[in-house]
Amino acid sequence: MSNQDLAIKLVGVSKTYQLHHEKPTLAENIVRKNKREMFTALKNVNLEIKKGEKIGMVGSNGSGKTTLLKIISGISTPTKGLVKTWGKVVSLIDLSAGFHPELTGRENVFLNGLLIGMGREEVRAKYGQITNFADIGEFIGAPMYTYSSGMKLRLGFSIAVAADPDILILDEGTAVGDEDFQHKSSQKIDEFFKQKKTIILVSHWMDYVREHCQKVVLMKNGELVMFGKTDRVIGYYLDQIDSGK
Repeated sequence: MSNQDLAIKLVGVSKTYQLHHEKPTLAENIVRKNKREMFTALKNVNLEIKKGEKIGMVGSNGSGKTTLLKIISGISTPTKGLVKTWGKVVSLIDLSAGFHPELTGRENVFLNGLLIGMGREEVRAKYGQITNFADIGEFIGAPMYTYSSGMKLRLGFSIAVAADPDILILDEGTAVGDEDFQHKSSQKIDEFFKQKKTIILVSHWMDYVREHCQKVVLMKNGELVMFGKTDRVIGYYLDQIDSGK
């Protein structure tokens, strides 16, 4: 496949973490300096996603989905392998991760916008759009530590969707806030699905994946088990669950 057709390419991607338990003493550090407990979250993942494809990602908790998405988003780097994305990547999964608690909402709009790839002039031009969508009123001038979790999520969502990403990462529970805001955010997500954007949808709700996705990635124990047409992969996944595998 030509790279011109691709949005995401992963080649041999692995991610290993060092596990930390109780803090060792100096003597234990010296004696056990070569003994480290490691955990491999991803194992040799190879994946190509074309521009405009709507991809589901399924698997049990701990299967490696979150680690893989952090690597695609650029939040984390692989221990081994190559990651290449074409276009602006925005994740709607951890919406308040880039906020600074001591800064005001207004200041965090600019900080978070820059962190997800918007230019300063773009943030300035879209500032009204962002604050109107978030609808948090005078709190935009208050420090972030005064915000409720719902207000943080609303502001984070509003910044992310204003960035107009080429590649969007989300889950079925992305709609946040009260009922009115959930309706508004759901409509915005539906708009993205109708556009020629590349979307990765993480979900445990198979009907939602069937409705929105052309293909599905199945993860298990850090490995990409299957990638293909939605009905085929979901059918295999559900059979595995039913059989207890």
